[in-house]
This record gives sequence, C-alpha cells and structure tokens, in this order.
Amino acid sequence: MNDHIQWLIEHGITSEHISDLVTGLCERLIAEGFPIWRASIRMPSIHPMYRGIAANFVRGGVTIIETAGHGSETQRNFENTPIFYLLNRGENTGRWNLAKGEGLQYAELREFALAGGTDHVINLCEFPKEVALRGLGFSLTSDAPDGFSDEQLAVIEGFFPALGLAAYRVAASNTATEILAVYTGARTSARILAGETQRGTGGSINAAILIADLRNFTALTEVYQPEEIVGFLNEHFELIDRHVEENSGEILKFMGDSVLAIFPTDADDPQKACMAALASAQNLLEATDALNRERTGNGGPDIGVDVVLHLGEVFYGNVGAHGRLDFTVIGRAVNEASRLEKLCGTLEQPLLMSESFAKTCAAPCEHLGSFELRGVSKKADVYRLADET
Repeated sequence: MNDHIQWLIEHGITSEHISDLVTGLCERLIAEGFPIWRASIRMPSIHPMYRGIAANFVRGGVTIIETAGHGSETQRNFENTPIFYLLNRGENTGRWNLAKGEGLQYAELREFALAGGTDHVINLCEFPKEVALRGLGFSLTSDAPDGFSDEQLAVIEGFFPALGLAAYRVAASNTATEILAVYTGARTSARILAGETQRGTGGSINAAILIADLRNFTALTEVYQPEEIVGFLNEHFELIDRHVEENSGEILKFMGDSVLAIFPTDADDPQKACMAALASAQNLLEATDALNRERTGNGGPDIGVDVVLHLGEVFYGNVGAHGRLDFTVIGRAVNEASRLEKLCGTLEQPLLMSESFAKTCAAPCEHLGSFELRGVSKKADVYRLADET
C-alpha cells in the first residue's frame, strides 16, 4: 500500500493529465491481481464550455477523456448517477453488486452489467475549501465473478487520500492554464505562466493589428433587453474569435462592442502576418453577412461590423496597478488603429487599412485619401481592398 502512495505522490507532481493517473494506477493494481475492468476519475470544472471532466479507463483499451457540458440536460443526467445519490446522502463510499441486479436504475451501471460487469465501487473525496474543484469521484468496476475482495477495497481506501491529492494538483494546474487562456488568450497566458507578471514587464513587438467594432450597436440597447444584447454580442464575438484564431491571431481585449486582436510579425516576413490578419477580416465579414441574413430572417436586427487593419510597433506586456494588471498592447499604432476605425462610417467602408498595412500585404489596395485623426499629428493615408477586375 505504501508503494501506491509513493507512486501517486511522484506522479501527482509530474503528470499533466488525470488520465495519466488513472491509467498508471489501474495498470499497477491489475498487475497485483485486482480484477479491474473499468475505472474513472471524475472532477468538476469551471471551464466555460464544460462543467465536469472524466478520465475513463478500460482494461486493454485506451483511456478516454470526456467532458460534460453546461445546461439543464447535463444536470438531469448527473442527477441519475450513483455519485449524485451518494452526495445527496452525504456518503463518501458506495458499492453495487451488479451481478445481483443492484444499481440497474442508473443507465451507466445498467450498461456495465449488460456487458459483464459484476461489482461497482465508488469513493468520493471532498476538497472543502475549494469553490471550483470541489472534489473527486473514483470508481472501479470489476468483471470477475466475485468482484473485489474486502482486502482489495481496504487497499483502495488506504491510498485514496493520496489519489485525491495527486488529482487535485494536476487539475488545479490544468484549471489555471485553461482559464487563464480563456481570459487572456493562449499566447498571452503562456507568457504570464512563464513568469511575466510584474507591472511594466514586456517589450516592443511588431504586429498586424485588427480592430473590429459592431456598427450602431449602442442604438440597439434602447430597443432590446440586456440579455438579448449579450446574446448578439456573443454571436459576433464568436465569429471574430473563430476567424482570428484560425489565422494564428489572438484577441487581447473585448472592449464593449469592439475587439482588439494582434498578429505578431516575423521580422523577416511581416507580409505573412498582414495576410493572416486580412484573411481573418474578410472571413469574419462574410460570416457576419451570413449571420445577419439568418437573424433578420427571424425578425432580429442587422448588425454590421467595421474592421480596421494596421501594422506597427506596440508595447506588449503588463500595464495597470500593482494589484490589478492587464496584459495587452499599447502604443501609437494601437491609438492610430482605434482612430482609423471611426472613418469606416464616414467612408461607408466595412474594411479599412492603414498605409503601412496596405503597402506590406500582398493584396491590391486602393488609396482613399489622407485624413486627420484625432490626437494624431500627421494625416493618415487610408486604403481599402481594390475591386476585383
């Protein structure tokens, strides 16, 4: 038993996924004669796309990671599980003799029994001080005629606290990484987790800048309810994020009804970043048209998007107060891009480009003129994509 605890401690430190823990542990136990057919570790999550995660082991197969989404259907399914039964009763362990027909009111155990399962045991571990990672469920299913012996269950009970600690370490690390990426973007979160957390840390980079702004969105707040407004925002932000991400860009900020994204440039090939930003802009505008056709067909509003593309040097790093930082980009180029966006309505163009961007990208562009920008001393030459001939 001490060997199992030592193994769990060591792998709790080094493992990257809970699937590594359940696979390695079950293989060790099977080698010692434990009649394990199936096993799983289940944990809650605060990820915006799913409420829980499970690592499911099958003897002789591949451990599968499964996630449970948010919503009422997921909740109803959870309420028809043996784990929910134990939680409602305030119990930490449960056992069902599948060979004798116990637990067949639960769909999962019924499936196990039909496939030859004979014994199912669950151990629950609570993390009382945690809000998100509230605990862990560890289940084992046997297909041996007599199931698990009392001695084997005692071994499991002995190492279970170490399993809970190991799984907590892995899940806490993954939660920090995943949630930080959700809120700051993958590239930015990697820099933060690498230690760039002090105010002022960062540096100058060259980047293609994309600013997208929902047209006349403020007027919609006078007509639609707040929950409807949020729904419209999410629909458009989802489109923008999809097309920025697929072209290796990263959204840094959602600013009301606007989005700021960057495409860092390769010093030897800034054109590549510009073309990626341009592809994102064209794709999101096409997707916006499709979304609006669908929405107006259902009686909803037509919400246009204005996009500006710029190329320049920015400071990319930590800005803010000592106790409240924002990892973002600032600088003259960001300010110029923001001012350029105001010209979209004036020029009745959904996509505008600065001179530096237009002259670097490979697409043919048309000069629209030189314009004064508020707070910028020099007039800006503004471009659009040239019409196809």
